[in-house]
Amino acid sequence: MEWVILILLGLAAGTLGSLVGLGGGIIIVPALLFLSGFLGADMTPQQAVGTSLFVLIFTGLSSTLAYMKYKRVDYKSGWILFIGSGPGSLLGAWVNRAFTDDSFSVWFGLFMIAMAVVLMLKERAVPLEGRRGKKGIEGVYIDPAGKEIRYSYQPLTGIAVAFAVGFLGGLFGIGGGSLMVPVMVMLFLFPPHVAVGTSMFIIFLSSIASSGIHAYLGNVNWLYALALIPGAYAGGKLGAFINNKLESKTILILLRIVLVLVGVRLIYQGIS
Repeated sequence: MEWVILILLGLAAGTLGSLVGLGGGIIIVPALLFLSGFLGADMTPQQAVGTSLFVLIFTGLSSTLAYMKYKRVDYKSGWILFIGSGPGSLLGAWVNRAFTDDSFSVWFGLFMIAMAVVLMLKERAVPLEGRRGKKGIEGVYIDPAGKEIRYSYQPLTGIAVAFAVGFLGGLFGIGGGSLMVPVMVMLFLFPPHVAVGTSMFIIFLSSIASSGIHAYLGNVNWLYALALIPGAYAGGKLGAFINNKLESKTILILLRIVLVLVGVRLIYQGIS
């Protein structure tokens, strides 16, 4: 029964994570903490984070392969941003050791709600390059309606932001997508579809780095990870397929709802 629950959890997390570019960590981490007693093994925040990050490797790989098919992965931007997110995720994974069970839930919940608020400000956002008069790295995306959308960012700015995103991803076990997608959409005006696809590519790369640290520290429950991976991999492809059928505005609304619901649940869990 436990394996069935974990497979279904992986499928749900992979689908939702791939759909909105979060990677699924915001589902896996709190679910493992909440269900650990029922599953027969008490799990610390460090183990939940380490296990989640290892599973995110496969969710990220599955989603990236699917988004490649739809031409929604900006590889150049992905590698540039990984220059920052890779080291950041390693540092975050190391700092994660300081969390207690309750403090982790509260801080993680507050972080999720803060990201939802940040994303709500997207409509008023202006690219940083627009303010500075510099174009930097440019990208072009043709949406399904044939409309050309241009976006750009400064490499050093992107790397610095990605470092912070990677740090938080390694710290909370979420792969950084919950922050990377809003940042890419709000600061650099990435089309949401491209932001989600590129975010999953970055999550794939960053999760390899940060899960390695957690594995070294003994924070990966390998049996749970093996049970989660099949569902997460299938969910990654399913989420990308659904994403291809939805409008950008719908994806943003889903992202906000998910962040708020998970955030409130975690804060309640930490306080109670």
